[in-house]
This record gives sequence, structure tokens and C-alpha cells, in this order.
Amino acid sequence: MIKVVLLVLTEQWADWEAAYAVAGINEEPGFTVKTISTDLLPKISIGGLRTEIDYSIEDFYDFSNVALIILPGGYTWAERQYSEIAGFVREASAQGIPIAAICGATIFLGKHGLLDNIRHTGDELECFEIENGYNGRNNYVAAQVAVDKGFITANETAAVDFAYAIFGLLKIDTDEEIELWYNKFKNGIAH
Repeated sequence: MIKVVLLVLTEQWADWEAAYAVAGINEEPGFTVKTISTDLLPKISIGGLRTEIDYSIEDFYDFSNVALIILPGGYTWAERQYSEIAGFVREASAQGIPIAAICGATIFLGKHGLLDNIRHTGDELECFEIENGYNGRNNYVAAQVAVDKGFITANETAAVDFAYAIFGLLKIDTDEEIELWYNKFKNGIAH
């Protein structure tokens, strides 16, 4: 059975932040990436990509085939509350579904209290602390990526590291192949 990875999209989502992960996952025959949002209207990325939405959060109930939920960054995480997305992530996490967030999406998780007891990273700690609802200061680490208790978090410069952590979690290939991929995309072909 093919496992589904859900990519949560908002208006002005950061298309490059999840690009390595999405491409790598979709190359594997055992996985497929599907988009999900608060509604079924297409979402336009920061880079101007118009993306169709496969599922509405309101109508998504069956997590039995979901392997991971990815939340890329974007401009509207700071502007909107997105309570329905927070509830969706909370429900998925309660059912044991791993959550991967990068850049502004980490701050979104933080302001909804989802990172209070999770070792996490994201952009600077100050970005988290200006949000009401964030109580995770003691679990924040200044790092490219943090992996803890079913959550992968990454800062805005960590698209390759983010994908690497996702590939490891999903075991989309052998450890050796994932390591080769990481070294190539992190350090370049000459290394």
C-alpha cells in the first residue's frame, strides 16, 4: 500500500523549503505526496507557483495511511491564526503521525503550544518569543534541524537538512544512499 505524505499549503507558501523533500519522496514507489489546506482553492507560492489542493482539512479524517505531515514556511503563518491547521496537526500527532515543519511553520506550531515539550528549532528564538502562546524557550535549540518526539523542525536556511531528516524518518532508501544524497546536495559534487 502506498503511504501518503501530506503537504500543508497556505497562501504565499515557501515552495523551495520543502522542494527537496517532496521530490525525493515522490521518486519512491512506496510514497506519494498530496496537498492539503483549509479549503480546496489553489494556493500561490512565494515563487508564483499555482498549486492545486487535493484535500481539505475539514474533510480529512482517515490518518491510517498517512506517513508524515509537512508544513513548509511562508508569509501567512505569522499573519493568520490558522486554528483549523493547529487542530489538524494536534489530531495527527495524537495518532502518532510525525510532523515536519520549517521556517515560519515552526513558529506557527510554537504559538499554538505544539512545541512546548518538544526539543525544537526554527528561525531565531526571538521570532518564537514574540508570539503569544509560545512556552517552549527551554526546549529551543539553535540548530539547522531538530528531531524529537515525532517532530522535525528546521530553520529557514535548512532545506537540505530538512529533507535529509525526513528521508531518514521515512526510510525512503538505505542509510548509505540517504547519506550520499545529503553529502552531494549539502557539499556539492566536487566533495
